[in-house]
Amino acid sequence: MPTTSLIIATYNWPAALDIVLRSARAQRELPTEVLVADDGSGEETRQLIAAHQADFPVPLLHVWHEDRGFRLAAIRNRAIRLANGDYVLQVDGDMLLHPAFVQAHRRFARRGSYVQGSRCLVKQRLTNRLLTERRHALSVFTPGLRNRQNAWHAPWLSPLVRGPQDSDRRTRGCHMAFWRDDLERVNGYDEGYEGWGREDSDLAARLIHSGVRRRNFKYGAVAYHLWHPDAAPVASPESEARYAATVRQRRQRCDAGLDQCPLSP
Repeated sequence: MPTTSLIIATYNWPAALDIVLRSARAQRELPTEVLVADDGSGEETRQLIAAHQADFPVPLLHVWHEDRGFRLAAIRNRAIRLANGDYVLQVDGDMLLHPAFVQAHRRFARRGSYVQGSRCLVKQRLTNRLLTERRHALSVFTPGLRNRQNAWHAPWLSPLVRGPQDSDRRTRGCHMAFWRDDLERVNGYDEGYEGWGREDSDLAARLIHSGVRRRNFKYGAVAYHLWHPDAAPVASPESEARYAATVRQRRQRCDAGLDQCPLSP
């Protein structure tokens, strides 16, 4: 099975990142390494990561760039560039991981495909309690969950799930997985996307255009998405136009991507 790099994207929510890292520590099969892709958070986040680094069970790298607005594509690229694993597991810094999350992804991984994961939504009151108590353990029976069916851990059902095969429907960068050499071939995320939205669909489209098929993963790698207000429910017209051009022209590789990232955190 592949070596794994777990990349966790974050921005100025250290309380959430703390319990996400705690859920990463509690994995039955630890990832090879964890990289926090930090889109310009402040000192409190730096100190939190440093505290975890003191006794984290695998290498924990803090990958940071200056806060110049929403540049998630760029900071994810920088983390991917520094990753050493064969297989990249990508989540957001508000996604709590089931103890079998890494194990399930390693077993589900297949060459020639990328994975779109699912998520179970955590309601506001439960989210607040988890953050206050610094607790990460949840189950399908925990009160305060939405779309509870996504919290079932039943990996024998996963191969029966088909779902969308395109880059548009239900594509969510908060939970995806890729072979690192596939990402390198399409040059990773397009850093022309600034502001919320569509950078994940663009990457998925270029992977599909290059011959990598989408596989949808339910009932295996369970992840719980903490509640937060929707800051930007729709992508900008510029991002929508950029994504439409990628689909129309069947682009496989972006110009501003992984190959321009520095080899330092």
